[in-house]
Amino acid sequence: RGAARHAARLAGRRMSSENLIGVLSDTHNNVANLRKALEIFERRGVRRLIHCGDVTTLATLEWLADYRVLYVYGNGDSDSGEMRDMLLRYHPENYAGLTYGGDLHGMSVAAAHGHLPGGVETMARSGEYDYVFHGHTHHRRDERIGRSRVINPGALGGLHRQERSVCLVDLAAGQVEFVLLE
Repeated sequence: RGAARHAARLAGRRMSSENLIGVLSDTHNNVANLRKALEIFERRGVRRLIHCGDVTTLATLEWLADYRVLYVYGNGDSDSGEMRDMLLRYHPENYAGLTYGGDLHGMSVAAAHGHLPGGVETMARSGEYDYVFHGHTHHRRDERIGRSRVINPGALGGLHRQERSVCLVDLAAGQVEFVLLE
């Protein structure tokens, strides 16, 4: 009963912008939806983003210049070296690579696009990470695998017709909110 009360208290609490990160994926050059996502993040005070791949062009990536960015390459990102250079020019602590594993706001975090077979599940089952973020499938996901919370924010673009979404995560509080774009 105590756990249920604690969960209800957390559900009613607003996420703290101090620990809040924006998670997005599969932009596929849909700048209109990317701008909507960035407006959501701006309203909520988000300053750090995890992008789970498939921005696809440098021109689209430029929209992230005002944020601290952790970026993992997707199968549609052919200019990966230039993407990394661009992000590092914007902020020396930005990150770009095929996968990520490290510490963020005191939590162990991993990220991958998800196009390499078994990669996301291997990260989650390793027991090393509190959170594992991924994209590629274009489907929202929030599930537990072992100690890891596995999250896919959904997609901003692409040819699939599913609802477009992003995710807000308060790592410290363990709160996750999917936001549908209108």
